Amino acid sequence: MCMRYGLVAVCCAVLLASTQASAQTTRSWAIAEFGEPLYDESMPHWPYVNPQAPAGGKIVLGAFGTFDSLNTLILKGTWPRSLGHVSDTLMVNSADELSSAYGLIAESAEYPDDKSWIIFHLRPEAKFNDGTPITAADFEFSFQAMRDHGRPFLKSFFEEVASVEVLDDHRLKYNFTTTDTMKPLMKVAGLSPQSREYWSSRDISKTYLTPAPVSGPYYISDVDAGRSITYSRVENYWGADLNVNLGTSNIESIRYDYYRDMEVMLEAFKAGDIDFRAENSSKRWSTGYEIPALDRGEIIRETPADNTPSGIQAFFFNLRRAPFDDIRVRQAFDLLYDFETIKRTILYNQYDRINSFFPNSDFGASGKPAAEEIALLESHRDQLPPQVFEQAYIAPVSDGSGRIRKRMREAGALFKAAGWNLEGGKLMKDGRQMTVEFLLAQPDSQRVNAPYLQNLRRMGIDANFRLVDSAQYQVRVDDFDFDIVTVFLTFFPPPGPELRSFYGSQAADVRGSANVAGISNPVVDDLIEKVIAAPTLDELKIANRALDRALLWNHYVVPQFHNANFRLAYWNRFGKPERVPKYGHGFPDSWWIDESLDAGLDLAR
Repeated sequence: MCMRYGLVAVCCAVLLASTQASAQTTRSWAIAEFGEPLYDESMPHWPYVNPQAPAGGKIVLGAFGTFDSLNTLILKGTWPRSLGHVSDTLMVNSADELSSAYGLIAESAEYPDDKSWIIFHLRPEAKFNDGTPITAADFEFSFQAMRDHGRPFLKSFFEEVASVEVLDDHRLKYNFTTTDTMKPLMKVAGLSPQSREYWSSRDISKTYLTPAPVSGPYYISDVDAGRSITYSRVENYWGADLNVNLGTSNIESIRYDYYRDMEVMLEAFKAGDIDFRAENSSKRWSTGYEIPALDRGEIIRETPADNTPSGIQAFFFNLRRAPFDDIRVRQAFDLLYDFETIKRTILYNQYDRINSFFPNSDFGASGKPAAEEIALLESHRDQLPPQVFEQAYIAPVSDGSGRIRKRMREAGALFKAAGWNLEGGKLMKDGRQMTVEFLLAQPDSQRVNAPYLQNLRRMGIDANFRLVDSAQYQVRVDDFDFDIVTVFLTFFPPPGPELRSFYGSQAADVRGSANVAGISNPVVDDLIEKVIAAPTLDELKIANRALDRALLWNHYVVPQFHNANFRLAYWNRFGKPERVPKYGHGFPDSWWIDESLDAGLDLAR
C-alpha cells in the first residue's frame, strides 16, 4: 500500500546514496532517517503493486460515526478520516519500510550535512485537480495556516520548524531549530499543499463542506454531511505515471457510508451494501460471518500478519481529577482489570495483553532494564518507582477463572493507603463514595468492559458507563471532560517530537492535545528529549525503552490488548498484487476490481 495519507503520513528521513551538489550538501530523490532507503531511483514501481492493474469500478465502504466538516487543520468539527485519499505529499513513504520517503510532489530533496534545513525541488507538472499549478507558495500558505489555526496535536509535529522560505515557484526551503537530526526533515516531507489562490477569498480557519482543490489522485465528488462522502479518480491526474504511483489508486470511485451502530454496519456488509471490512470485534469475527455467501466463496475472510508497530490501547486515567492524581489508586485499578477472564469469555482468545506503550515494535521495554537504560534513568532515581530499575512491567495475570480475591485484597490495601475505606459496602473518603465514569463512543465497549466494571463495583466503587455519540465524545475528550477513556495512540516509528504532545508536560492542559491523561512529569519530559536527541537508532531505542518504563511504572494507564493480525472480510470482486507489503495489507490503494470476479458475483447475487 502506498501510504500517502495525512499530513504526517511520512514520519521519518535520512540519506540515500545520492549526487553531491557540493561537499556540504546532499541531493536525492529518497531519504531515510537511519540507514538507507530500500529502493533507488531505478525502481520501476513498488514491488507490492501490479503496474498493469486495470482502473475502474466503484466500491462502498463503511465508516463509524459522523462528520460535519472537511477541514482537517482545525480543532472544531469532525472530519472524515478518509480524507487522505485526496492529498499528495512532498514525499511518500514505502509500505516495506518504517523510516524512508521517496519523491512525489518533490522530485528531490537537498539538505546540508548538519541537517539544519531542507530544500524541496517541486515537479513543474504537479497541479491541483482544478488545473492550477502546485507551487512553493501553496506549501508556505498551508504551513502558516496550520501554525495559525491548527489543532495542538498537529502543530506539535512541526515545533522544530523555524521558518519556511519560497525560493521560487518550484523550490521550497524549511529551516529548523535543530541540527544533526533527520526527524524534522522527514516530517515536513510529509506535508500536503492547500491552494493559496483558492483560499485567498475564503477563511481556512472555519469548518466547511464545499470541497477545495486537491493535490492527490482522488477528489471529493459528493458530500452528504454526516451520511456519506464519495471520492472519484482525478481525470488526467498529474502524477499517474510516477514510479511511486504506478499500480495504485486503481478504483474509480470510493464511497464511505456512515453508521452509528457497528452491528448495523456488519449487516450492511452481509447484505452486499459494503464491499470490504477490517473487523475490530472478536465477537463479530467469531460469530457474525456465518452466512451462506461465505460458504459459497462470495465473501472472503483472511487474517494476514500485521507487522506495523502498534501504539498503546489502554484505559487512560484523567490525572487532572481525583482520585486518579494518586498513583496508589491507579495501581489498584490496574489490579482489578482481569484481562485473562475477559480474553476467555468475551474476546474469543484473539488478543494478547499489552505491556508497553510501544507494543509490536523494537522501541518498547522488555525484561530487566539494560545497563544503558539504567544510566539514563539513574539521575531520576528518587523520582521514580523503584521497580523501574529492577524488573519489567508485566500487567497482573490471573488464571482466567474470574476469581481474583488476592488481587482485590491488594487493591483494597492500596485504596486504604490512599485514604479510601470500605463503609457499608461503599469505598468512601471524606464522606463521599468513589465515583467513576467510563466515557464510551461505541456500544461494543460496554460488553467488553462489563467484567471490569463489575470488579470495580465489588470493591465499593460507584462505576458506570457513559455512552455518547462520536461528535460529543470527541468534544469531551478535547475538553478533558472524563474520568476514564479508552484511547489508542499510534506512534510514528521511530518515535520523536510527537512524544511531547502524547506525554509531555507542556501539552497536559492544552485543549485538544494528545496528552489525554494529563501527564506532567519532569522525568518523562527529560526522557522524551533524550529520545528526540538520540544520534543513532540504537541510542534512540535505549532512550525510548527507558521512557516506556517510566510511563508504565507510574501507572498512568491500564493497558488493554492488541491483535497481531488484520481481520479482513470482503466480497470476492477484487484483484490484488501477488506480494503483500511488509507493513499493511494494501487495500484499497493497490487492489482493483476484477471484472470476471465481479461479473460472477453479480450473477450469484
